[in-house]
Amino acid sequence: MINFEIEKSYNGPVIGLDEVGRGPLAGPVISCGCIFTDYDYLQDKLKFIDDSKKISSKKRKLAFNHLLKLIKKNLLIYKLGMATVKEIDEMNILEATKLSMKRVIDKFNLSKANLIIDGNFKLNYKNYSEQSIIKGDQLSISIATASIIAKIHRDRLMTILSKKFTQFTWNKNAGYGTKQHLKELISNGPTIYHRKSFEPIKSLIHNK
Repeated sequence: MINFEIEKSYNGPVIGLDEVGRGPLAGPVISCGCIFTDYDYLQDKLKFIDDSKKISSKKRKLAFNHLLKLIKKNLLIYKLGMATVKEIDEMNILEATKLSMKRVIDKFNLSKANLIIDGNFKLNYKNYSEQSIIKGDQLSISIATASIIAKIHRDRLMTILSKKFTQFTWNKNAGYGTKQHLKELISNGPTIYHRKSFEPIKSLIHNK
């Protein structure tokens, strides 16, 4: 059951971290960190929160609108961090994901904080305490909220980029390797926003 139990086990601020965009063929990876300021008050008011992969685009947008109200009341603070396509190709997607999360943490500007991270990897960043949680977005409200906000922002970015590169329907697939995207890739070749280290883009460039 998704709740604040993990967050409540810590003293001091807890940053729930998640990313969106490890799998796509195009676009950056975006991470989000969330700090909630009153667990007991909010527990029953966040029943709409779930792992972003489990809810529809419409429900994600509704959830985000609710979250904006909490931000205005200082009940939620969030920060975003990004790693570019160039950084993904240079350092690999896992290291780029870690970099995007470190950029999130730096934006909070906290000398001490507890990090709870969706996944099975460690950041080992500065002297922050950290806990990696497999399927953390199904257990922690902070992590699940981070996944929703990151997904909203990345989808918006890919929609903007699709207007610049109209031969690609990134507004529909967010850069993931759908059949349509693969057809567009073969017909038009990769753009500057395609990950050259990912297949089949790597082979397309090599065989050109």
